Amino acid sequence: MTTDVPAVTLPRADAPRHLRTRAAGTYDPAALAVRLARSGLFDQYVVYEQAGRWWFAGGVLGSVTVGPSVVRTTWNGLGRDAARTGEHPVRELGRAMRDTPLPGWHAYGWVAFESALANHEYDGPLAQLFVPLLEAEIDTGVLDVRATDAGLIERVLALAATARGPVEVSTRPLDVEAGDRTPYLDAVAAAVERIQAGELEKVILSRRVEVPFPLDFPGTYLAGRRANTPARSFLLDLPGLRAAGFSPETVAEVSADGWVTSQPLAGTRARRRDPHADGRNRAELLTDPKEVYEHAISVKLADTELRGLCAPGTVTVGEFMALKERGSVHHLGSRVRGRLRADRTMWDALAVLFPAVTASGIPKQAAYDVITAGEPGPRGLYSGAVLRATGDGDLDAALVLRTVYTQGGRTWLRAGAGIVGASSPEREYRETCEKLTSVAPYLVPGR
Repeated sequence: MTTDVPAVTLPRADAPRHLRTRAAGTYDPAALAVRLARSGLFDQYVVYEQAGRWWFAGGVLGSVTVGPSVVRTTWNGLGRDAARTGEHPVRELGRAMRDTPLPGWHAYGWVAFESALANHEYDGPLAQLFVPLLEAEIDTGVLDVRATDAGLIERVLALAATARGPVEVSTRPLDVEAGDRTPYLDAVAAAVERIQAGELEKVILSRRVEVPFPLDFPGTYLAGRRANTPARSFLLDLPGLRAAGFSPETVAEVSADGWVTSQPLAGTRARRRDPHADGRNRAELLTDPKEVYEHAISVKLADTELRGLCAPGTVTVGEFMALKERGSVHHLGSRVRGRLRADRTMWDALAVLFPAVTASGIPKQAAYDVITAGEPGPRGLYSGAVLRATGDGDLDAALVLRTVYTQGGRTWLRAGAGIVGASSPEREYRETCEKLTSVAPYLVPGR
C-alpha cells in the first residue's frame, strides 16, 4: 500500500508531491539495486552505497548542470540558463538548488576534476545534480521507496517482491600492463625532478588502460562490489556518461548538524589475500618512510583546509594512519573532522576539500600544473566526486577512484600514484597496477 508523506507540497498548484512506502523483507541490497538498474523503468539512474545502505535514484524530476559558461536548471522538463557567476562550480550547484521547488529534496550527481582548475580546456559539464523521480533506499531488511508517481512505486515494489536468488554474472579480466609504460615512467621522473627542485611536495599522476570490449555496467558493478571492500560504491548511467566504481575514501561527509569529515588515504601496498604476505606488506606500509611521509602531508593539508571552514577548536584528527583494506590494496587512512562555522554550508565544505588532496597534490595549484603536463588529456570524472545531498543539509561525496568509465565511445580504467621526492618511477607504475586490480578482473562484457 502506498502512503503519502505528510506535508510535502510544492508551491505550485500543478506541482507533484512525494509518495512513500516501506516494505519489509530480506534483500540483497546490491543485487536489488542492479535489478532496478536493469529493469528498463528509468532512462537514467545513480546507485550509491554508504555505510551499509544502498540508494537507487531513477529518472529525473529536476536537475542542475554547471557548464564552462552556463548553469542550466531544469524542472519538469522546462529549462532555464544563467551565466556562470565565477564561483566554484560546487557552490553554483548549491546556489541553484536553493530554488528547487520541492521541500525535503534528495539529489544525486557528480563533479569533474576540472571543476578545480581555473583555466582548462575541458568543454564538458563540470558538475551535475538531479532530483530523481523515484528513490529507493535498500538495506537487508527494509525497502523504503519514495516517488511522485504511485504506479512507479508499485512496479518497483513488485520487482523487489519477485526478486529471488543471486544475480549471476560472468567476468572477463583485463591485462592492466598492456601497452607502453614509458610515457608514465617518464612523467613520474619529470614530476620527481620538479618536487626535488622545490616546486611542490606531492602530486598524483595517473594512467589509463583502455577496455577493448563493451561492458555490462550493472553486472560489472555487482561483480566488483562482491570482490571489493570500498568506503563507498556507485553506479552511474547518465546521458553521455556511464561508470561503476568502488571508492576507497570520501572527499567530504557533512551532517545536517554541521559536522564535516574528510577521509584521506595515502600510502599503498598490495593485498595478496595470503596471511603471511599481507602481514609483511602491512608492516612495511606502516614503517616505509616514503609512504608515511606521503600520508602525513596529506593529512596535514586536510587539517589546514578544515580549519579554514570550521569553528575554532573543533578540528581534530580522530583516526591517524589506520590500516584500511580496499580491494586489491592496503592503504594508510586517517579521518579529520570539524564543526562548520555558522556562515559556511555543505557546499562550501565540498568546494574547499575538492579535489581530494590524495588525488591531486600539495600544494594543489602547483600539482594541477604537473598533472596537466604529465597526463594525456583531461580527467573528467576520474578523481572527481560522486555525491548524494539533501535539502536538510546532509552531503556525502565519494572520491572517484577504482572506477571503470564509458564516455564518447571509449571505455577505460584509470589509476594513479602519489609522487613525492623519494618516489621511484617503476614502483609508482607498479602501484597503479595494484590499484587497477581492484576493478580489472571483474569486468562483465556487454552487448
